[in-house]
Formats: sequence, C-alpha cells, structure tokens
Amino acid sequence: MARKFIYLVASLIVLVIVGGFVIRIYESELTALAFVPTAEFKEQKAFAPSKYASDEMWLTRPGSAANPANWLPTGAAKADIPGSAAIFFVHPTSYIGKDYWNAPLDDAESQERARLFLRGLASPFADTGEMWAPRYRQAAIGAFLTTKPEGQQALDAAYQDVLLAFDEFVAKVQKDRPIILAGHSQGALHLTHLLKDRVAGKPIAKRIVAAYVVGWPISVTTDLPEMGLKACAGPDDTGCIMAWQSFADPAEYDRIVKVYNGTTGFNGQPRKDTVMLCTNPLNGGAQPSALMEANLGTLKPDAKLESGELIVGAVPARCDDKGFLLIGDPPEVGPYVLPGNNYHVYDFPLFWANVRADATWRLQKFMQK
Repeated sequence: MARKFIYLVASLIVLVIVGGFVIRIYESELTALAFVPTAEFKEQKAFAPSKYASDEMWLTRPGSAANPANWLPTGAAKADIPGSAAIFFVHPTSYIGKDYWNAPLDDAESQERARLFLRGLASPFADTGEMWAPRYRQAAIGAFLTTKPEGQQALDAAYQDVLLAFDEFVAKVQKDRPIILAGHSQGALHLTHLLKDRVAGKPIAKRIVAAYVVGWPISVTTDLPEMGLKACAGPDDTGCIMAWQSFADPAEYDRIVKVYNGTTGFNGQPRKDTVMLCTNPLNGGAQPSALMEANLGTLKPDAKLESGELIVGAVPARCDDKGFLLIGDPPEVGPYVLPGNNYHVYDFPLFWANVRADATWRLQKFMQK
C-alpha cells in the first residue's frame, strides 16, 4: 500500500509540473523541488538508423499487444470502423528524476507515466486510425528548470530520437496513407521542429490531415511560416495546425509573455510582441470564440486517474488578442491547475470530445479531396 501511495503521489506531481514551456515561467516556484539533474551532462550515443524498427521502441504501434490510447472515458462509444489515418503522437515529459539529463528508457516509472499520458491525451485520436507513439530519451523535467546549457542540450538530444522515430514511421506506413500528428508540451515542442525539418516544403506535407501542436507557444509571424502548414481556419480545413494554451479567468500570463518575448523564432527573428497561434478547439479554428454549448465533452478524471467521465457543455473557449485560449470561470476538472489559472495540464481533456470529433471530421474531409 505504501509503495502504491508513493507512486500515485509521484504521478500527481508530474501532472502538475509536466515538462513544457510553462516550466520556464514558474522556475522560481519549482526550483525548490530540486528536480534539476546534478549529474554531469553526457552526450547520448546516437541510435542506429534501424533502432525504431524494434517493437520495444514504441509505447504502441500497429501490432502492439496493448494500446493505452484505446482507453475511453465513461460516456464515449468506440467507433464501429476505425479511420484510415496513421497517427504519430509524441508524449509530454514523464521523467521527474535528476540522475540523468535525458531519461533512460529502462526507467520503469517514467515509462508507466508515459502510458498514462497516452490514455488521457492520445485517446481522442485513436478512432482515426493506427496509433504510433515512440519511446524516446526525453529531456528530464529539470531541463526546463534551469538556464544551464545542459537543459537545451538535453532537449536537442531528445529531439534526435523523435526524428529517428518519425523517419521509421514514415518508412513503414503506406505511401498514400493520410497522417495525423499530435503532441503536448515537450512533445509539442518536438513537433514544431519536426514540422520545420521533415514536413515544410516536402511531398509529405500533402499527406498531413492536421497537426495538433498543443501546450507550446507558436509565433504566427516567426514560426508558423517555417513549419510548412497553415493555421486551421475551420473544421473542414486540412493540412493545417491546431494549437492552443488554456487559461481560466482571470488569466495571469504576463510571465509567459515575458519569457516568450525573449526568444527567437524559426526564421531567426525575435518573437517579441508577435501573436501566438490560437485555434479554437470548439469550432476547429473557424472563429476566435465559442460558447460552452459547443463543448461536446470535457474529460474529468477520477482521483486515481484510472477512469473518467465526459461532462457536456462544461467550458467555453475564446482566443484573445495575444493568442491565449481563455475558458471563462475556473472549471472543477481536477487539482492540477498551475499558478495564474493556467490549465496547461488540461489542454486536451478540457476539449476531449471536440478534439475527437475534429480529428474524425478532418480525416473525412481529407479523404474526399
């Protein structure tokens, strides 16, 4: 019982501080938790090109014995016929240790947390086709809590694994098969680079149904043009990007804006004062605002994160002039809200049913073209 309780506590902690851009914002509050690795950074040995040909390098892929993303909350029915897409999903940070700058793949706890994240975050896409979710030597949670160069080195190293996994994914799926890309937080960060490096200006861009790059800021001016896909302008749109960062009222995101303004975009120009990409998940990006009546179902997990229920019409959504997604009064979906009414942890669960419907509908529209 004690061991189970400790494991549960650790799981809840990582949900609160799961790696991503917000970690840089709350650096002062979280440093006391001492998650910054104390070990010397050691450059990872690159995987062999054939590394991801092995089943063991995937949390799930076609033919896997188990697929955590097939989990469904109470009230959600499984599709009668799966879609024809291939989904590439990159999970967020699940390693909270400080013994390594990059998570070892034999760390059992971080791997189990990654599977937990697939249940809640990748599950909206499961009905659209075959799920591919790579294991990768992710940057440790502490890489986001420090200004040391080792933090960026760890992220760069993690990205090389994601690239290799994506190359294997592309090599194995049928050449005419539509593709959905999705990721959250650290996973979304890696997707932004992957879009720039592997999709922009290449034939594969024509196969992308949509990319759901959620929980990481994208500058409309300095990043988006380099990523090869446009912003989604409505539910019928394909070959586009859906992106948002969720805040309840009153939204306190000044620190995020401050950090964002000090960064450089993919085109080499400052992101300062540029609008962040925000596409409303309640209407597929058709309008900046949507009433709560448009919310098909918010996923509210139970206390043990083992099951959950869908609550219809729970929250509205509105993209403000800076590019943040505002969801009105703070909803009661769980205790893991970050300072400033930041609902980062709930970016996907807040709109679980809408994301599911969105991906399914876009795939249908893609297949009709």
